[in-house]
Amino acid sequence: MTTTGHCLCGRVTFAFSGQPLWSAHCHCESCRRQTASHMTSFLGVAIDSFSWSGVLPTVYRSSPRVSRSFCQSCGTPMAYAHASLDHEINLYAATLDDPLQYQPERHVFAAEKLPWPVIDDGLLHYPQTSRD
Repeated sequence: MTTTGHCLCGRVTFAFSGQPLWSAHCHCESCRRQTASHMTSFLGVAIDSFSWSGVLPTVYRSSPRVSRSFCQSCGTPMAYAHASLDHEINLYAATLDDPLQYQPERHVFAAEKLPWPVIDDGLLHYPQTSRD
């Protein structure tokens, strides 16, 4: 199975094969600020099953170990990568060509969740990451 996605203008595209490693809604402050939303939804993908196509995204180093990729033309956030997780790339679920394929498993960084969104989806809420 191949899954594909793209940015708003369609210049940055990607594909990966196989199933995601995990999926989660993130509530951390840096992800909220980067997407200007109360949370963002990610899926982790094995880096060896992933490839960019079209125009390569621009990379912003948001901290010494974190890089965030985005489309230089339209600004769409495309991916998150952390140096300690060099075997995977984290993609924004909303960039999938068929976002209905995305099935969240949990909420992470729930300790940083804003108080005004009501989230009653039955998923587990982890104060930090589910790896903590």
